[in-house]
Amino acid sequence: MTDDKSESLRAAALFYHEHPKPGKLEVRATKPLANGRDLSRAYSPGVAEACLEIKANPADAARYTARGNLVAVVSNGSAVLGLGNIGALASKPVMEGKAVLFKKFANIDCFDIEVDESDPEKLADIVCALEPSFGAINLEDIKAPDCFIVERLCRERMNIPVFHDDQHGTAIVVGAAATNALKIAGKEFSEIKVVSTGGGAAGIACLNMLLKLGVKRENVYLCDLEGLVYEGREAQMTPQKACYAQGTTAATLDDVIEGADLFLGLSGPGVLKPAMVKKMAAKPIIFALANPTPEILPEEVRKVAPDAVIATGRSDFPNQVNNVLCFPFIFRGALDVGATEINDAMQLACIDGIAAMARATTSAEAAAIYRGEQLTFGPDYLIPKPFDPRLMGVVASAVAKAAMESGVATRPLRDLEAYKAKLNQSVFRSALIMRPVFEAAATTTRRIVFSEGEDERVLRAAQAMLEETTDKPILIGRPEVIEARVERAGLDIRPTRDFELVNPENDPRYRDYWGTYHEVMQRRGVTPDLARAIMRTNTTAIGAVMVYRQEADSLICGTFGQYLWHLNYIRQLLGTSDLHPVGALSLMILEDGPLFVADTHVHAQPTPEQIAETVIGTARHVRRFGVEPKIALCSGSQFGNLDSESGQRMREALIILDDRGVDFAYEGEMHIDSALDPELRHRIFPNSRLEGAANALVFSNTDAAGAARNILKMKAGGLEVGPILMGMGNRAHIVTPSITARGLLNMSALAGTPVRLYG
Repeated sequence: MTDDKSESLRAAALFYHEHPKPGKLEVRATKPLANGRDLSRAYSPGVAEACLEIKANPADAARYTARGNLVAVVSNGSAVLGLGNIGALASKPVMEGKAVLFKKFANIDCFDIEVDESDPEKLADIVCALEPSFGAINLEDIKAPDCFIVERLCRERMNIPVFHDDQHGTAIVVGAAATNALKIAGKEFSEIKVVSTGGGAAGIACLNMLLKLGVKRENVYLCDLEGLVYEGREAQMTPQKACYAQGTTAATLDDVIEGADLFLGLSGPGVLKPAMVKKMAAKPIIFALANPTPEILPEEVRKVAPDAVIATGRSDFPNQVNNVLCFPFIFRGALDVGATEINDAMQLACIDGIAAMARATTSAEAAAIYRGEQLTFGPDYLIPKPFDPRLMGVVASAVAKAAMESGVATRPLRDLEAYKAKLNQSVFRSALIMRPVFEAAATTTRRIVFSEGEDERVLRAAQAMLEETTDKPILIGRPEVIEARVERAGLDIRPTRDFELVNPENDPRYRDYWGTYHEVMQRRGVTPDLARAIMRTNTTAIGAVMVYRQEADSLICGTFGQYLWHLNYIRQLLGTSDLHPVGALSLMILEDGPLFVADTHVHAQPTPEQIAETVIGTARHVRRFGVEPKIALCSGSQFGNLDSESGQRMREALIILDDRGVDFAYEGEMHIDSALDPELRHRIFPNSRLEGAANALVFSNTDAAGAARNILKMKAGGLEVGPILMGMGNRAHIVTPSITARGLLNMSALAGTPVRLYG
């Protein structure tokens, strides 16, 4: 790394830690404290009731306090990253960072606790005294052999999980990577020779784990700065190293590397030389995990062993062995069942879950984050990426199951599948609100045609449809392009077998399709030649023709291009006297619940009748999500205080709705803050017929609706489901170019719901 680049990185890292406020953590209350009533419950006298319940039954601490979801990250700063013994205070940024990872990846609350104590027994005393405060302890960056002593004493004396991540987290991820590397190399744990460098906490723990996975003790050779660990050696020895003594004579790494199947490096830069790699067995597995510079660089390995499987500890090379794949999720599972420890069964379950995920199809979310990387199981993809959202559900549920089966769970789960679904809902924010839609879609099988079938997001959505729904995808696109992109993305789906393919360049139905389009459009200026050209080039028109001809039940389009352009062809082919576009509805999933916004795209300046139709359509679709609609008609005017043009249209729409006697709550015209704040609304208009906060906002023009939708997305972290095209009987939906693969899956579920189920 150049000096300029290094200095730039240093400055950026320091700025990140200092601004906008120092550090990476803060404490937030989970309950309101807005008035005297709240205060009397949160503190005296009400807090005494919770105290007495816990005194009577200590397990109730998990009910009435944060303890059941609270982990302490404890360090004395004696072995921090590659920085060494920098002391407790200087280690604080690392421990804060670890706490942030717990929160980000597994929604576990953390306090970082830096202890200025170098005596391992005294440090263990301090940690044990913390047991009433925490549901689990994560020991971090404590030098060997002290870390072994601290962990042993704490595990013996504490009745909550104690986990030294530098040891066991590393060992678990190494175990998962080794499991898959051996599958690729066609080898078995029981047959391989392992040579390891580094006799510290992580190195010893990794070797212990490999033995649990089936490696034979006699096939393990451990080396450190003094060379091979052998019986009778005195220099730089510990009891942990002595367990791996091999033979009775001194030897070097170069002496013992001959015929090795797996090199495990947790030592320092440049330890493994290319000449040593040449001595290893065919298809060698090389885990060079020293940071920031590995024991050998991958390009050096490739020169002498092109068939090698390589992993490092760095993110700029494939197969990063990163503890974040493990520790948030093993703690998540352990906390959720009230485990008293993290035992071997739970660690092995964690390995199995991580390894299996890498062999499965990559999630669309991970593919979007790691765009451009090859995420297909193979030599360069042994373990999943840290931001793969499936880790939570897969790994934590496997750990919870193992805890229950091994008898260390004090709060066993009654329904493991429901628990896994709950975990997924916490990661996939749309999962909970979409559940009624997916359940309704499962009652039938519908054919969903995607007009932009070559788009990778569409391909991933099609894969997910086959895995999670009963619907059948139809993709419009060139076969060679789709096949290449399916292969590149590592997807399992294949044309004909898994989905129907419509090739706009050469399809036997071409004559029928252009003939149908011409028949519909011949009195609207479309000639046979133009119909032929459109059916060769316009995939939205092709998809609409398929729905018109009843060869598909619903069309999804819009992953590129302008909304109204797509809408034009849908109107042409699918609009009838009964079916016409009423409006576009977006569901915004926010931190405090769902909020629906309409009309975001269809009518730029809707008439009062169109506004009323939009309100009615919004109510119908809100109910599809199991939510009872409370609709606010939003305008710059508030309950008649301005005689603006938008206010007039909203008031006329209100009259139309009143005359129709609809069966849902609505009110208007009003400002957005009045819609969302019932106390403010009551002060301004005490006789409002709307109770509580509105959950759907209907605007007087698309500019206002679209602006609200985009602000909620960009500044409030809103996750969009939609836009849902209302009024077309579920025959077509137009998405926007920003949609994700999961968003397309959600839309396919909406499109896959029979009209009869939602009116």
